[in-house]
Amino acid sequence: MQREVVEDGVALLRLNRPARLNAITPALVDALHRRLDEVDADRSCRVVILTGAGRGFCAGADLRGGDPDIPEPFEPRPGPVGTFQIQEQYSRTTSRLRALSKPVIAAVNGPATGGGLAFTLGCDVRLAAASARFSAAFARVGLSGCDMGTGWLLNRVVGVGRAHELLLTGRIIDAEEALRIGLVVDVVPDDALLERALETARLIRANSPFGVYMTKQVMWSTLEIPGLDAAINLENRTQVLASTTADNPEAVAAFLERREPRWTDS
Repeated sequence: MQREVVEDGVALLRLNRPARLNAITPALVDALHRRLDEVDADRSCRVVILTGAGRGFCAGADLRGGDPDIPEPFEPRPGPVGTFQIQEQYSRTTSRLRALSKPVIAAVNGPATGGGLAFTLGCDVRLAAASARFSAAFARVGLSGCDMGTGWLLNRVVGVGRAHELLLTGRIIDAEEALRIGLVVDVVPDDALLERALETARLIRANSPFGVYMTKQVMWSTLEIPGLDAAINLENRTQVLASTTADNPEAVAAFLERREPRWTDS
């Protein structure tokens, strides 16, 4: 798992098993979690871009196993119990992306299938290269199409009808269809993907750190709130909390003085 600082405040995390289209192994997931912990603790990091090395984003679980020269983070117990251990480890990634205090932009290059689709859905903003392909083909191999949070997230991203059709058929969709149904917000040529992700990262970075954090947290939380009044109650409390920070009066002063705000995240 590679971590690069591509600009001030922007960290690039690159899934790094290009020979296997960055297919998921326990070691890859463990490395991703450690990198996410690092950027979460790094106050200088404001936005994260997640992409894949080589010609793919992530081709789902590696059915051939891991890399012989890379030790796995744990020895699973035998039988179904061990399989469940691995399943839980993989699935925690979706929740970890969601819980990160910094927005995560998925820059999807090439295939994002199975767990790769779940990684994409766990990000806050989804961008695709023209070569991107998406699918959850579990039903085609005798498994449930609902995996690693995909059933819950896809319903909310593209709507129930489209989500059911995609998960029940397991078919592959290209980048243009992903754009049309709202799975991604933009499609660009492959060689422009990183720059497009940086454009979005810069717009996010220009805002106050705490304001961005609270926006991400409340947006995700409202997906689980059943009613408008409960959502407004949460928003009211969050807004009052944000108004007590030093960055709120700084933003007002910057506006009146016609300058860029100097955020202190305090």
